[in-house]
Amino acid sequence: MPLPAPSRPLNVWISLGIPAVIALTLILLELTSLDMDLAKLAFDPVAGQFMGRHSYLLEDILHDRAKQVVIVLGLGAIIAFITSFFWLRLQGWRRELGYLVLAMALSTSFVTPVKAVTAVQCPWSLKEFGGKETYSELLSPRPDTDKPGRCWPGGHAATGFTLFALFFALRDRRPRLARVALLFAFGLGSVFSIGRMLQGAHFFSHNVWTAVFCWLISLGCYYWVLYCKPVGETVSRSGLAPRCAVTDRL
Repeated sequence: MPLPAPSRPLNVWISLGIPAVIALTLILLELTSLDMDLAKLAFDPVAGQFMGRHSYLLEDILHDRAKQVVIVLGLGAIIAFITSFFWLRLQGWRRELGYLVLAMALSTSFVTPVKAVTAVQCPWSLKEFGGKETYSELLSPRPDTDKPGRCWPGGHAATGFTLFALFFALRDRRPRLARVALLFAFGLGSVFSIGRMLQGAHFFSHNVWTAVFCWLISLGCYYWVLYCKPVGETVSRSGLAPRCAVTDRL
């Protein structure tokens, strides 16, 4: 395959700086009661449960069916990537399709092992909301329990925010469509996040952390697989080959 054309300039200060500021803000928010205050807004003390706990719309449609749609999209990317080795019309998009498969896979697969390590409890499991577990901040030691939590980061939020990968897959070839994809991914991830918050499955910060992780994973994969430095940046001080030559792996 020929070397790819140089990518659109990538502003590192924005692409890395914004998530860094968000992460720092989230750490500082651990000193406040924001997470608990927002969760209390979704909790019905009379019924003794979160207002969306058994909602058909939130559980069956927005959680189960919506997740299946994103899974189908991921499977479609895998099929298209494999097909690109045999179908000439898709060959030119092989790198983007390979990137999409990699970024989406990493953006969703990191959630389960991190949940097991962090052992953060879900709101619906806490004593404040009718459960039996004791609340603890993200960076605090976990209270002794027979049932460690599995709620940080947010798995369903990652299902939506994993589509940040669509933005990076399109940013060099279809910048206008890429912006639409970015808004769609952010909107879908936010809707998924709010839905799970209304059900008591996650605190606000859980989902924002998830968005930061998914963005960084998509960005890192983009730089490694797709990014080709503009002409003025292609040769480093060490005289190494242009970045676009190095990343031409697919």
